[in-house]
Amino acid sequence: MSNVVLEPKMLSGLVAVPPSKSAAHRAVICAALAQGVSVMEPVELSNDIRATIDCVKELGAAVSLIGKRLTIDGKMMFTNTEATLDCGESGSTLRFMIPVVGAGNVKAKFIGHGRLPERPIGIYLECLPKAGVNCVTEGGLPLSINGQLKPGIFEVPGNVSSQFITGLLLALPLLKADSEIVVTSSLESKSYIDMTLSAMYRFGVTAIETENGYKVYGNQSYKPQHLNIEGDWSQAAFFLAAGALGGNVSIENLDTASYQGDKAIYQLLRQFGADITINGQVLSCKHNKLNGIEIDAENIPDLVPILAVVAALAEGTTTITGAARLRIKESDRLHAITEGLNKLGADITELPDGLRINGVKSLHGGAVQGYNDHRIVMALSVAATRATEPVIITDAESINKSYPSFFEDYNNLGGNANVINMG
Repeated sequence: MSNVVLEPKMLSGLVAVPPSKSAAHRAVICAALAQGVSVMEPVELSNDIRATIDCVKELGAAVSLIGKRLTIDGKMMFTNTEATLDCGESGSTLRFMIPVVGAGNVKAKFIGHGRLPERPIGIYLECLPKAGVNCVTEGGLPLSINGQLKPGIFEVPGNVSSQFITGLLLALPLLKADSEIVVTSSLESKSYIDMTLSAMYRFGVTAIETENGYKVYGNQSYKPQHLNIEGDWSQAAFFLAAGALGGNVSIENLDTASYQGDKAIYQLLRQFGADITINGQVLSCKHNKLNGIEIDAENIPDLVPILAVVAALAEGTTTITGAARLRIKESDRLHAITEGLNKLGADITELPDGLRINGVKSLHGGAVQGYNDHRIVMALSVAATRATEPVIITDAESINKSYPSFFEDYNNLGGNANVINMG
């Protein structure tokens, strides 16, 4: 366990955020399913990406990382017919791998840590047994599965997590006949599905969007690729927000044409009033007068904690809706960010599916909970730049889930973050 102590300092300068975690998860799985050697770079080993790599290795893929260049040989994938797959705290790893393992006819036990064992997997418990995959669980993890996944029609709600649809999209092309995914309710976070389709297409596999879901042709095969992993907009959001709140931050390797839904951050910061400029793949954000706005977070749930920080220091009222799913993430993020910011002097009210935020001029210092949630810890660290006294946040080590070098980059931008190991 560790705490981080942050002195109030504005952030300014140039930073390169990590490669996209969402893109890397998908690329690792596609590469493992390809019959040959794929190379991708840059790749940084956050805990979540390490979990996905460890799972494909456990299934027989050969993986090596030299510097930031990841090489995956999928020729031996699924040669291990029994496996225990430790998904760490990664919901993406778990939900992507369950159907993939079914497609490979592997007898597998899935385990996880933190809140992952409690996070929903019921959608698979409904649809996979009908398609030949036996599932044994007492509701969450551990989950044991066995049996060959069979092609067919898979009915999936679109408003729990897009990760279930991604898992099926990755797995179904390997089956012997065509399949269909029928989305039975409004589809949230569609940008993540678009990222999946784009990754599959890069590896030579296609699925077609239909009126009510996706058609996936069988008898396809993933082809090895060399690819560049783009910068992560979800992580860039923290430092762009720090620029909007009083600094002047530039970030390299950001693609404004990306399929990542969280690229919406730069448009939202503009709506708040921040000064945003784009020069090629360098995006800069500097302080300007900020005003409250209305935000529908249905397709950008991961941005809510940092948007709440910006809104807390913008003049007027900001309302965030469409974010009920945040209650079943690594923490109840709506509650965690409300509690943390209010302890620092913000004025936030929780709504069933979002937040109502009345802006204040500044925050004061204090000790707040990180809830072992990387996005809460990083968001509150940015909030500390506008406090009048030091801020202490628990669970500083949770940043390793997605952005291990966050505090290093924070300090390189002029911040003063001191991580104290509590033993």
